[in-house]
Amino acid sequence: MTSPAPRTAMTEPATPDAELQPPVPRRARAREQTPVVAAVAAGGALGACARYGAGLLWPTAPGAFPWTTFGVNALGCAVIGVFMVVITEMWSPHRLVRPFFGTGVLGGFTTFSTYAVDIHGLVQGGHAGAALAYLAATPLMALAAVWGAAHTARRLIGWRQT
Repeated sequence: MTSPAPRTAMTEPATPDAELQPPVPRRARAREQTPVVAAVAAGGALGACARYGAGLLWPTAPGAFPWTTFGVNALGCAVIGVFMVVITEMWSPHRLVRPFFGTGVLGGFTTFSTYAVDIHGLVQGGHAGAALAYLAATPLMALAAVWGAAHTARRLIGWRQT
């Protein structure tokens, strides 16, 4: 068996109008990304604390349908739907708003990892029917919440502008 021919670097742009640009040094990229990573981390801490608080306020009994996690995910998905409409169609926010709130706060608040753990716990506890219902209902609810909230936000924006 013969080995494939070695790949060579392109010396010409793929299109004649494209300009080759030197690669950005790694340190410069890291400096550009530091504020974004810090914003995501700060937002994630806030969102996770809010989710933890919801779990303390409305604990789920063992073997019961995890309504708190289901509700947190529904709320977080609805908020992201509204948020994305607002920042893409109404307002040009600071470059760190989306990483802080969209990725950080809402990413920390919604908890699809707990969703998986809850399903596992329901199955292990002998509640396969509840686990199956939760398995199917959560992604359907998440998509419906994002779509419904975004649709409603767009309608309200249109109504407000007329």
